[in-house]
Amino acid sequence: MPREKGRKLVASNRKARHDYTIVDTYEAGIRLLGTEVKSLRAGRASLVDAFAQEKEGEIFLYGLHIPEYAQGTWTNHEPRRTRKLLLKRIEIDRLAGKVKETGNTLVPLSVYFSDGWAKVELGLARGKRTYDKRQDMAKRDAEREIAREAGRRGKGMR
Repeated sequence: MPREKGRKLVASNRKARHDYTIVDTYEAGIRLLGTEVKSLRAGRASLVDAFAQEKEGEIFLYGLHIPEYAQGTWTNHEPRRTRKLLLKRIEIDRLAGKVKETGNTLVPLSVYFSDGWAKVELGLARGKRTYDKRQDMAKRDAEREIAREAGRRGKGMR
């Protein structure tokens, strides 16, 4: 069977970009069980309340919900189990150092298949304050209004 190419998105965490300022992004593999892979290939996963943390020199993903595989039997997995992330030692050390700084955290932004391998996009994030969120929403609304007005002028409506 030929290997699949490209990138297939399974789940994304849109709320993370709203609640956090993303400083840097990293791509990591995920250590999964067979039924988890089959459930992901069916497009079933949720990143709500998921986060990553360094523990004993490794990075683990907590709170990622992958529902049980429908055709799985006694071999099925636990939906919210802790999963190990596969990163190079240099990346782990760099991330651990940055997370120890105040206010930084690791948030999963998306889960996808890249050339057949399950990957997670991690964001090194800093929490936003309420007024930052309001400023972002006001800026987005202003840009949308400018684009709308430019479209009207282009069509000769004004």
